[in-house]
This record gives sequence, C-alpha cells and structure tokens, in this order.
Amino acid sequence: MMAARFLRRSLPALRQTRCYAEAAAAGGPQMSFTFASPTTVFFKEASVKQVDVPTLTGAFGILPAHVPTLQVLRPGVVTIFSDDGSAAKYFVSSGSVTVNADSSVQLLAEEAVPLDQLDIAAARANLEKAQSEMAGVSDEALKAEVQISIDANEAIVKALE
Repeated sequence: MMAARFLRRSLPALRQTRCYAEAAAAGGPQMSFTFASPTTVFFKEASVKQVDVPTLTGAFGILPAHVPTLQVLRPGVVTIFSDDGSAAKYFVSSGSVTVNADSSVQLLAEEAVPLDQLDIAAARANLEKAQSEMAGVSDEALKAEVQISIDANEAIVKALE
C-alpha cells in the first residue's frame, strides 16, 4: 500500500523529466557523437542527427534524447546521418555503444572500416574458406574463432549486396 502511494506521487515527476526523441529533436538538444576504433577516430563529439547501430538484441536508431542504454555491437553496418542529411556507412566487427542521458553517444568498435572500402569478392572468398575450415576443426577455441570469421564475412557480404 505504501509503495503504491509513493509511485503515484513520483509518477508526475517522472513524466516531466522524460520525453520522446521526436519531441526533443524538434528544437531541443543536439546529439554529440564519438566513434572510434583502436587505430582510428572517425567522429569526435560531432553533432549528428541520427545513428543506426546493429546490436546483439537487434538493430536500432539513436536520436537526440534517446533513453540511456549500453549495448554490445554485432557485425554489421553503422549508419550516421549528419545534420545536413548526408549518410556515412561503416562496417563494424564488434564493440559497444553507449547512449548517455545528456544525448552524447560513444561507439567503440574493435574493428571499423568505411563500407566503400570493402571488397565483396574478398569477403565471399574469406567466407568460403572459413566455412570449409569449420568442417575440420574439433578444438572448441578454434571453432569459436572460425565461427566469428564466418559471422563477420556473412555480415560484410550482406552489407555489400
């Protein structure tokens, strides 16, 4: 009973501090975006309109005032929409994305490369090689490494088709 009263009193305050991303984007906060890999910084606190990311729980888009979250990236394409409407696409192998309450976003990728620098023929060849290696692997650690190669190359082929 006491908990129900507390929640009812707290509910209006919670509603005042939360808003949907579309409402916030209309005239409010900008999104500060940082995107880096161990060897390259692609964006550093850049103002962007939207970021689409592939995660283990599914792909989703991030707009200013997005609900704070921490997600693990899966192999796939990250699309960054600039304020002028242009889009930049990058392939990431894995990593993490953090969305903060202040509309800042950090995307840290283990490996990342602009999509236009990838070769579909090489990805298909690597995929076939990894799939043939999988049949002869009995060690669990090696099997996991080969499976990672298969997953990454399948994602590259899918992104480029």
